[in-house]
Amino acid sequence: MLSRLITVAALAVGGAVLAKQLKKNKGQSSDSHVSESVDVNVPVRVAYDQFTQFEEFPRFMDSVHEVRQLDDKRLHWKATVFGKAIEWDAEITEQRPDQLIAWRSTSGTPNGGTVTFKSLSRSRTRVTLEMYYEPTDGVEMVGDALGAVRMEARGNLKKFKEMIESRGQETGAWRGTITQDAGSSATQ
Repeated sequence: MLSRLITVAALAVGGAVLAKQLKKNKGQSSDSHVSESVDVNVPVRVAYDQFTQFEEFPRFMDSVHEVRQLDDKRLHWKATVFGKAIEWDAEITEQRPDQLIAWRSTSGTPNGGTVTFKSLSRSRTRVTLEMYYEPTDGVEMVGDALGAVRMEARGNLKKFKEMIESRGQETGAWRGTITQDAGSSATQ
């Protein structure tokens, strides 16, 4: 048992060093980027409205245990990432109904991104997740180098598709607009 732990620790440290060196050699920053899309068979309004129900994210995001919406712009997250329980706060930096939700972390592992919604037809929508994050330790760096975050993002979008298509309608909606300069304002 002890030899297994030593082996795992050595692999994690070695992988972290390797991942860092590979990024350095490529001239990249320590940020990682994920881009994934899924087409869902619901109208754009239904897909967007469901995605504004942040507290329901644990229903389709495997590693997320809880999302608490503190106000129109701020969220508190609890998740397990690479076997480690973590919490962080995030703020919505931009939100345009039926088009876009953008966020950035304000504590914890630096991350941010956008989810965009593109109507493909009256009953079909493309949902695209663009996300960046900074792995903060050896385990996260190894997971990043192995594509774990990309695989999880892809799986989460697939589960979102299954959930929203099986329901056929959203469970709620927030139709407000948030802009980087003006804060938030309600629309409808």
